[in-house]
Amino acid sequence: MRRRELVAAIGAGSVGALAGCVGAGPPASEGQEEAAGDDTPPGEEWPSGAYADYETTVVEVRTSDGDPLGRVTAAIADTGEKRYTGLSDAGSLPEDAGMLFVFPAEREGLTFVMREMEFGIDIVYADPDGTVVEIHNAPKPGPNEDGNDQAYPGSGQYVLELPYKWTDRNGVAVGDALAFEL
Repeated sequence: MRRRELVAAIGAGSVGALAGCVGAGPPASEGQEEAAGDDTPPGEEWPSGAYADYETTVVEVRTSDGDPLGRVTAAIADTGEKRYTGLSDAGSLPEDAGMLFVFPAEREGLTFVMREMEFGIDIVYADPDGTVVEIHNAPKPGPNEDGNDQAYPGSGQYVLELPYKWTDRNGVAVGDALAFEL
């Protein structure tokens, strides 16, 4: 395993192709923002379902000064097929969960889409050092939409997908960092 300190920005994708993104969130209560939710059965760990065999890593998001902002257990999407599918096979994403997209090297012009997503997510792009360079709050596709038109551009070597507005709730900003082991 390699130890990496990573700062990430929201965003995901693959060069020359659109990648899937996924997040979670139940319908918002009246007067509240849509928040990340979890329809994972009680006691079931993430990753589960179609993602049960994915390797995982704990990702801690830190300020540029090293102060912790939050942490999630992330399923690792490190192959072309896993990056393309993203979270589109998930019905939700627990508040303490995410998906970490790992590319062999930094890439310019990545675009993540909300293909077949059933919930909103945050998309955080990070450079090879783990520094967050872009963050997107990506709401779930509307009725009769497949999510392919919801495009979220960025560049980086790592993309972290999180529950919708997780970055807002935890005060994550461009310039913060991701820390994890691969």
